[in-house]
Amino acid sequence: MSQATLSQTATNWWRGAVIYQVYPRSFQDSNGDGIGDLPGVTPRMDHIANLGAQAVWLSPFFTSPMLDFGYDVSNYCDVDPIFGTLADFDQLVAKAHSLGLKVLIDLVLSHTSDQHPWFKDSRSSHDNAHADWYVWAEAKEDGTPPNNWLSIFGGSAWQWDTRRQQYYMHNFLTSQPDLNFHCPAVQDALLDVAKFWLDRGVDGFRLDTVNFYVHDQQLRNNPPMPRSTISNTAPMVNPYTRQQHVYDKTQPENLLFLQRLRALTDQYDDITTIGEIGDDHQYETLASYTEGNNRLHMAYVFALLTDMCKPTYLHGVLAEYLRDAGNAYVCWSLGNHDVPRLVSRWAALGGDERQRAHLLAAFLLSLPGAVCIYEGEELGLTDVDVPFELLQDPYGITMWPEFKGRDGCRTPMPWDHSANLGFTTGKPWLPLGEDHTHRVASDQQADAQSVLNDYRRFIAWRKTQGALCQGNLTLLPAHEQVLAFVRQAGDERLLCALNLSDKPASYALPAGVQATDLIGHGFTGQISNGQIELAPLQACFASVPANASLQGQTA
Repeated sequence: MSQATLSQTATNWWRGAVIYQVYPRSFQDSNGDGIGDLPGVTPRMDHIANLGAQAVWLSPFFTSPMLDFGYDVSNYCDVDPIFGTLADFDQLVAKAHSLGLKVLIDLVLSHTSDQHPWFKDSRSSHDNAHADWYVWAEAKEDGTPPNNWLSIFGGSAWQWDTRRQQYYMHNFLTSQPDLNFHCPAVQDALLDVAKFWLDRGVDGFRLDTVNFYVHDQQLRNNPPMPRSTISNTAPMVNPYTRQQHVYDKTQPENLLFLQRLRALTDQYDDITTIGEIGDDHQYETLASYTEGNNRLHMAYVFALLTDMCKPTYLHGVLAEYLRDAGNAYVCWSLGNHDVPRLVSRWAALGGDERQRAHLLAAFLLSLPGAVCIYEGEELGLTDVDVPFELLQDPYGITMWPEFKGRDGCRTPMPWDHSANLGFTTGKPWLPLGEDHTHRVASDQQADAQSVLNDYRRFIAWRKTQGALCQGNLTLLPAHEQVLAFVRQAGDERLLCALNLSDKPASYALPAGVQATDLIGHGFTGQISNGQIELAPLQACFASVPANASLQGQTA
């Protein structure tokens, strides 16, 4: 199905939507304990609405021991006290809805905390009510783990438990045991969790590690990964990248659970689901997980969340998407709470941070489908170099110093020039970025040329462009400096050309493609005789006649 045929109605608001991710710990603290919370997020909803977003994605706020900062859940149906109460959540949803914003929450279904009552019961014996709710396995004859599966956070994916005298599986921390989706009662319980939040008024879910839910029941070993293969799932210093993850995730039975989840969400109005897919065959898996109308609404992969930013690489990402998932609905993201800040991560593009932020906003907002903006991207925030003694992230502590973890992108939002940049009256849980003093939201609000106002202008302009909101994509030939493609909805065609380098660039349009009526939107360029001239780190957008001949990959 071509995206050009899709219309934006009340029942598919998520198509072409701009979704703003809030990491609650770092957004706004309301009580001075140095940790952001839901009562802090609520009054800041105006900032998100004024940006032009259609929805808010809240990272986990559930009850948790916080060893992985909320991604280790000990109670799915309550708010952790550091974030507030269920009443605070209800007030947040009411405020968002009053501003026309949808609310998506982050469901972590693949694993729980080891402090969850289900796991405490499960590990207590072999015959309790939750005995098979987690992935338990016998040791080999020599006492070693049952297979070679690895944890993303380092080491074996198996932890010995002295009470059951068995190993349990954990794809992440040892304190995050994996649930056993082969147990029907587990699926039923998790669907009840989703129903609890749907009944409370949420508009959908971001599904953490959605392809990790189901494991191979035979516990077969993963084969090695050819060393020449580049992984998008983990840093190359991580041994996790040395396996082909054939058996520890992305099992066919997972699709049956997704169908059950979709059947539940379809009982409510205007709900959407976004899956996070980390897989060796990323777009093939995305296509499978979003196929038809009975699985996920959309999903995203890690291809644009790496440090690789050469135009030829980005062209290859879009080519792979068109080849393997061109009919699927994608939610694109250039940054989130798990990767270094975009303008720092893609520093190889050259120029200064503000130039990169302007250009990369144009790139993200020109892609087909929905897009996610991570908090602070709209301010052009840089990654913060958190010293080892102040690190909070267990991933970074384990992999230091070659991989410093995720704290650098999780530092508090800089709102104004009051104490602690307006984030808290107490001591922030992570250090503030020194150069973030020059990027505070209050200053950018007043600066017409700021990154913040550029995001606002581009999002507002994007809403007027049917080709950008709901059109398909034709990828034009690769170039060492320029990424170029055409977006089309019906007879409306828009050429998007981005010079992803710090040198002037010339891009020759394919024969038959005529671009006219250059659309400024703060970007300029010259188009004449089939040639686009772009200044360093510059984008341009131009109308393409409906009768122009387009040749290239299209979906």
